[in-house]
Amino acid sequence: MAIPATQLRPGMIIKHNDQLHLVFKVEHRTPGNLRAFIQAKLRNLKSGAMFEHRFRSADAIEKVVVDEIPMEFLYADGDDYYFMNPQDYEQTVLKSSTLGDAVEYLTANLQIKVSYFDGQPVGIELPQTVDLEVVETEPGLKSATASSVTKPAKLETGLVVQVPPFINQGEKIRVDTSEGAYLSRA
Repeated sequence: MAIPATQLRPGMIIKHNDQLHLVFKVEHRTPGNLRAFIQAKLRNLKSGAMFEHRFRSADAIEKVVVDEIPMEFLYADGDDYYFMNPQDYEQTVLKSSTLGDAVEYLTANLQIKVSYFDGQPVGIELPQTVDLEVVETEPGLKSATASSVTKPAKLETGLVVQVPPFINQGEKIRVDTSEGAYLSRA
């Protein structure tokens, strides 16, 4: 199944140079007056080698059809991440090396899809957005309503995103999982 490069998401399995790769990280870049491109960090599923590759926005990428089983994230124990199938309560353990940047969006009871290829779990597909709590940020400004100024905020999973100045510690915000960017209050 061919998809445009702009639809790449962390956790997807794609075929690149006739080999299967797991998409670790995706950045959409628009450098000045040049054409936009997609910078993707990929991991070869066979060799485990990691590398970065640039795709043009219009490039057709072959998404590999894998068995996707809806699961629920339970908890993390060091490098191991535990997922449960809500139908038969069977648990699957994935390493952080398999999940990549997707671990920054995992919260307890989050509904995701675990991708299986040849019977082995090879990655996960995150929802489009996740709601995360701000655990650390500078105090908010009441009068700052319309400005392009942002400040860093550390979220409950350790992810740091740029947020508007009116966001305070303890608030829940909605984050886009494809770019790791603040969208709105939750």
